Amino acid sequence: MGMKRDFIPLALAWMLPFFTASSLAAPTLIPDNTCLDCHSEPSLSKTDAAGREISLFVDKARLAASVHATNSCISCHSDITMAHPDDGKAAQRVDCAACHQRQTDSYGASVHGVALKAGDPTAPTCTDCHGTHDVLPHTDPASPLHFSKQAATCGACHNAEAADVEASVHGKAAARGVREAPTCTDCHSEHEIRTLKTESGLHISQEICSNCHASERLNTKFNLPSDRVKTFFDSYHGLAAQYGSTLAANCGSCHGYHKILPSSDPESTIHPSRLVQTCGQCHPGASEKFAAGKVHVDLQAGQAGSDISTQAIWWVRRIYLVLIFGVIGVMVLHNGLLFWRKMVAHLRAGERTVLRMDRSQRWQHAVLAISFVVLAVTGFALKWPDSWLARLMGSSEPLRRWTHRIAGVVLLLVGLYHVVYVIASRDGRRLFRDLFPSKKDLADIRGAARYLLGLSRERPKMGRFGYTEKMEYWAVAWGTIIMGVTGLMIWFKMGVTQFLPRWIVDVALAIHYYEAILACLAILVWHFYHVIFDPDVYPLNPACWDGKVSEHWHKEEHPLDSASQETMKEPAIEPAQADRS
Repeated sequence: MGMKRDFIPLALAWMLPFFTASSLAAPTLIPDNTCLDCHSEPSLSKTDAAGREISLFVDKARLAASVHATNSCISCHSDITMAHPDDGKAAQRVDCAACHQRQTDSYGASVHGVALKAGDPTAPTCTDCHGTHDVLPHTDPASPLHFSKQAATCGACHNAEAADVEASVHGKAAARGVREAPTCTDCHSEHEIRTLKTESGLHISQEICSNCHASERLNTKFNLPSDRVKTFFDSYHGLAAQYGSTLAANCGSCHGYHKILPSSDPESTIHPSRLVQTCGQCHPGASEKFAAGKVHVDLQAGQAGSDISTQAIWWVRRIYLVLIFGVIGVMVLHNGLLFWRKMVAHLRAGERTVLRMDRSQRWQHAVLAISFVVLAVTGFALKWPDSWLARLMGSSEPLRRWTHRIAGVVLLLVGLYHVVYVIASRDGRRLFRDLFPSKKDLADIRGAARYLLGLSRERPKMGRFGYTEKMEYWAVAWGTIIMGVTGLMIWFKMGVTQFLPRWIVDVALAIHYYEAILACLAILVWHFYHVIFDPDVYPLNPACWDGKVSEHWHKEEHPLDSASQETMKEPAIEPAQADRS
């Protein structure tokens, strides 16, 4: 017990320096009343670096009504000490990032933040827009950022622009209390304030004006034309902007940027009396007839409008659609039938006596090819639902999805059948042996490289299958496994996530997508060349159709397959058999 009594004061004595140090390091709490002893004086003010007189008066009632009512003075003015103001150190700019980091980061990237970093003392800060001790939510009508007061707030620095906005259709609507009326921050963003002078015309039309004028709800509510955005992007100006032109007119080029007025207003830039001047900004020498042309031309508009241009375009469109589908359709039919007849004649003219693919192999190839094409079309239509591929299928997502799944099942079934075929049948086992990679393939690849680069005059001699066919065969096997596994994981993701984390399915989706691109490009670049575009087989290697190739082609491409050539030739018809037939 005596040892315990001696230990307690000893421990306290040992810990005393730590308590002393921590108490000295802790900030001294300054009561708000101490600050208000001076700052409750209405006449208290100072002059800032820009020469402006800044009031230092704090209205206690307005502070209590602000969003910061529960904040103490030093929670914002953390640099102030008990020695203030006798220490002669002025209060530093409040760091709003302590509580509003994301907004501060956005502000730092704005034109205001960049100007402040560059040393501009007049650059607006948080308090210039939000207020100081009377910060209110932007939904409060008394807030300087309320939609009805934004023009006045921004007008403190941008008075000419604010006057234009006030006179515009947008400013007048805001003054009437229409909340949907666009304000400064709707166009220039909230904290990351952007100057639109350096923005592309496409950005202004697509990201700024379209936010409201492409809205079916707003167009219906305020009885605005519903097609203005679509018809602009279908026009010359809109198409030029979409294809990268930096000179093409955008919405603001014709309608103005701040002082936007209806075409019926004589001061409007699109009033009939001022159209020549407006168009002449980009088209020097523009006449009244030139300016009378419509910018928002709807090529699909009906005849309801009395405008002769609209009616003429309506008729021209329909006449040419009939001509296009009729004339081009007949041309396609004619040339298609002609191509078919010539191809059949070409195939019959040759002595094709070597059987390259038996009937089972041809059926497997046909089912594989059809299912692959369907998978490619439906898969990319699912990935890009707004593409022409999606429209080709009626823009029906369920149809695309289920067609894709059915084609995938067919592909997997033909793959399983092929496994059984190469195991259970003699021709299948022989096919597998002939397609299995060997050391000679490496030598053939080196020899082919030397031949293609002009370093050798002789092509390597191939057996029944060369390295090109083997690469294709094993690529198909690999791709079928990868696409099958990932496709089933995506299809049955609810079951998969019973055992695996959700991100595994996301990775499977990424693999499925990029493997599809790889497979499609491989077919187009590698397979189609060898079976279609190779001059020796153009327009098509007939082996996929009836299994046969010419003896000449077979000897040229597979000279080492002589034994195979003999065994796979169709037996000659004896004269007696010919007589009986």
